[in-house]
Amino acid sequence: MSLEAFIRQELSEKPILLMTHLVLGYPSLEENKKTLAAMVAAGVELIELQIPFSEPSADGPILVRANAQSLERGTKVEDCMEFAQELCREFPKTTFLFMTYYNILYKRGVSLFLEQAQAAGIKGLIIPDLPWEEAGEVIQGSKQRGLSNILIFTPTHQPNRLALLGAHSQGLVYCVGRRGVTGQKTDFSPALAAQIALYRQHTRLPLALGFGVAGKEDVDFLVGKADIAVIGTKLIQLHQEAGAQGVGAFLSELR
Repeated sequence: MSLEAFIRQELSEKPILLMTHLVLGYPSLEENKKTLAAMVAAGVELIELQIPFSEPSADGPILVRANAQSLERGTKVEDCMEFAQELCREFPKTTFLFMTYYNILYKRGVSLFLEQAQAAGIKGLIIPDLPWEEAGEVIQGSKQRGLSNILIFTPTHQPNRLALLGAHSQGLVYCVGRRGVTGQKTDFSPALAAQIALYRQHTRLPLALGFGVAGKEDVDFLVGKADIAVIGTKLIQLHQEAGAQGVGAFLSELR
């Protein structure tokens, strides 16, 4: 089943879906496994697996530190591929995506990276530093392998840019709720609702809203506006405070 088909099937039964995010290897792959199990038990439909990178330009301080500590522990791309394959086998009802930066694909070889992602069972890719104009090899290779190359809407994009990205994204569109990097506070207000409505005008795909989703009130606000609420930085903070159990308890109360 394609990523878009999976999302639409789930949305036929639920008002909004949840997408969570974690950095592979932080604090360890073993702890990642416990956290992922808690996420799945809490009913999360989609999970972003971030392959750590030394210069994660779209990420805020908490995720930057998580990337750095994972790399310091020696996490390799091959470790992430093997771990993803294990997860896809163990949790077949959950959809897994890779999030990373283009240099990871470039150094490994785009074709090999995509081939391994497909073999692992990954359904889509989010590569925030790869502009559409330079993404031809990734887009074409993804299509050939049944992967979705997910593009990003931001508040700084003009309507013609939104239309272009909306027409060429696959599976879903990742929508940024405000300017800046991850982990900062987002104002869930009429202005954000208007921004999401503008995004909606420029694609037929499901919308995933990220950057600043941090609680049930935020998720409730997004019902009827976006299709997927994305939670990342908040979960790393919770894990630091209360471990995998705390993450699971938080997610269980979001809907």
